[in-house]
Amino acid sequence: MSEASSEDTFISRWFAALAGPAGLGLRDDAALFTPPPGQDLVVTVDTLVAGVHFFANDPAASIARKALRVNLSDLAAKGAEPAGFLLSFAIPQDAQSPVRTDVWLAAFSSALGEDALKYACPLLGGDTVSTPGPLTLSVTAFGTLPKGSMARRTGAKPGDLVFVSGTIGDAALGLQVLQASASAGITGLRDVERDYLVQRYREPLPRHVLAGAVRMFANGAMDVSDGLAGDLAKMMRVSGASAQINLAQVPLSSAASAALQADPSLLDTIVTGGDDYEILCTISSARAAGFKAAAHVAGVAVTNIGIVDEAAGQDAVFLDAQGREKKFQRASYSHV
Repeated sequence: MSEASSEDTFISRWFAALAGPAGLGLRDDAALFTPPPGQDLVVTVDTLVAGVHFFANDPAASIARKALRVNLSDLAAKGAEPAGFLLSFAIPQDAQSPVRTDVWLAAFSSALGEDALKYACPLLGGDTVSTPGPLTLSVTAFGTLPKGSMARRTGAKPGDLVFVSGTIGDAALGLQVLQASASAGITGLRDVERDYLVQRYREPLPRHVLAGAVRMFANGAMDVSDGLAGDLAKMMRVSGASAQINLAQVPLSSAASAALQADPSLLDTIVTGGDDYEILCTISSARAAGFKAAAHVAGVAVTNIGIVDEAAGQDAVFLDAQGREKKFQRASYSHV
């Protein structure tokens, strides 16, 4: 980006084309959004910082996709359909930063636009500033759903079955592959498996097509962003319940299975590492078949990994294949 570029020119060149009608072409100070009649508005925000949530040298397209998709994952876990998003973009002041080049910005805005179209979530507005620190992106996403139908984190009930979508642990292992100091610890993998894990870390897959099933069937729901063990504990804590989880039932990709077979100690990373962006939800046993059928129609695998109990001093108990309790040194990633 040349020094002569004004903020208005910057926005017009790289982001105006991504705006939906509510964004008013990004030519005003605010967006104008009206939820459809009979709909609630769901709002979520996530901030990503280079060197913390992604690598500064990650592809620009991957950074753009991750910034939006982690928010879409939150919406899906509430049962909401995407409606639009705001983007705050803090650009490093360092003149040598690739973020200030046309090549980087073209790749970033192109990927962001592709995802905005793919997920029917147009850009509504935002803010652009410079920073002496690292690249920082903050996305606020909006979703809609029928009034009173949001799946709350607080809704898990004793007797509910615990389900997760997709597979767990891929992103955390992908992060280890990318970290030079730890990559040697990921052994027994083919290049294609390592590439798969890295891709899962860089570009999460929000389960937006499950939103309707979550809305219809889930008593409690959230997305898995900070680690399965920690996020499950959060849900149980605010629901006043506990859960018993069978570790052998936690779904793994073939790449994660190969890594775990080569190094069983990676189980902790898989269950607590975070960045999965899968849906964690609880469903009454009477409605479980309906939920699984809806997920099948949506084309997303869901797996029953345990059951919700009455609270008994522990938010969640993880049992191995022999029925022995497994303790984790750290339940989840901590942001502070």
